[in-house]
Amino acid sequence: MTIAISLIPGVDQIIRRGDRGRRSEAARRIADLFFEDAAKLRPEHIDLFDGLLIALVPHTDVIARIDLAERLSRLDRAPRILVRQLAREDEIMVAGPLLRRSPVLDETCLIEIARDQGQDHLLAMSERPTLSADVTDILVCRGDRDVVRRAAGNGGARFSEFGYSELVSRASFDGVLTLTVGKRHDLSDAHLKTLVAGSLEVVRRRLFDVVKPERQAKIQEAVADLNGTTGSVPSSRNFVPAQRTVLALYESGGLNESALLSFARSYQYEETVAALAAMSGLKIVILDRLMSGDRHDPLLIIGRTIGLEWATVHALTTLRLGPKRIPAQADIEAARVNYARLVPSTAERVVTFWKTRH
Repeated sequence: MTIAISLIPGVDQIIRRGDRGRRSEAARRIADLFFEDAAKLRPEHIDLFDGLLIALVPHTDVIARIDLAERLSRLDRAPRILVRQLAREDEIMVAGPLLRRSPVLDETCLIEIARDQGQDHLLAMSERPTLSADVTDILVCRGDRDVVRRAAGNGGARFSEFGYSELVSRASFDGVLTLTVGKRHDLSDAHLKTLVAGSLEVVRRRLFDVVKPERQAKIQEAVADLNGTTGSVPSSRNFVPAQRTVLALYESGGLNESALLSFARSYQYEETVAALAAMSGLKIVILDRLMSGDRHDPLLIIGRTIGLEWATVHALTTLRLGPKRIPAQADIEAARVNYARLVPSTAERVVTFWKTRH
């Protein structure tokens, strides 16, 4: 304490009775002194600085605290109590750098912050070089979409069985998360199978494209097990580029009826089938077969299940025939009447049958 007191006369009085400006200036000077010799200081000296700074730093302005947190976040031997104090601040610009990388924050402190603080703090924490399973358990339970995606994409993060179950469950509603989790090298075969089972066909195809060959074989096995077959039914069409297009729409929030109608009116068969697969949950191979049939009924059933307007269903029936064939007006009118009469619950039962049968 002698060094600090000699450098800043009256520091004791400043801590106890000084105004905000004097305390802020004292904190700045003590911090500068600490950083000058941080690498050479003994533990008891670091503790000395810790005791002085935790009393002064809360009285500094936010800009000063942001700068201090940034500098402390890169030190292996920083004042522990001060680091924990700053990491718990509500101001994320202060807490963020420490949560992202400070090696001084121990497991207990991280767990406490993960349980108590908001999404910005969880997001910063999800970027740490390493994360234990105890911490990620909290992140996948409390975190929003961005937090969970970031944690899943962190190669230094470890997940428990519970954590992976939560990730896979949330991935069934998030195609980006499906791709992120599917690329993890520590994902078990059992969790991979569940991940594949809960994903849309378009996302499943994209996952197959982005993983390593050994993981591709596992995905093929999982699909074969789910289908109860030893392989998939070959198609005469190549749907992969269309699936990529639809996946991009899905990720940007643009996969909707308007996009489907645009594909159908432009006679983009593969894109239309891929979009219908993503929107209905039916496999592409099934939809391809139904679209290639000689009846409009399957399109009416699928359209009613996902709540399409008649104009979109009409465009799908026209697409099915091709640009060079004009359907008879009587057939179109009959299809329109049947579509208006079709009960959604009946259509859903038929679609469920198609899904389970195949």
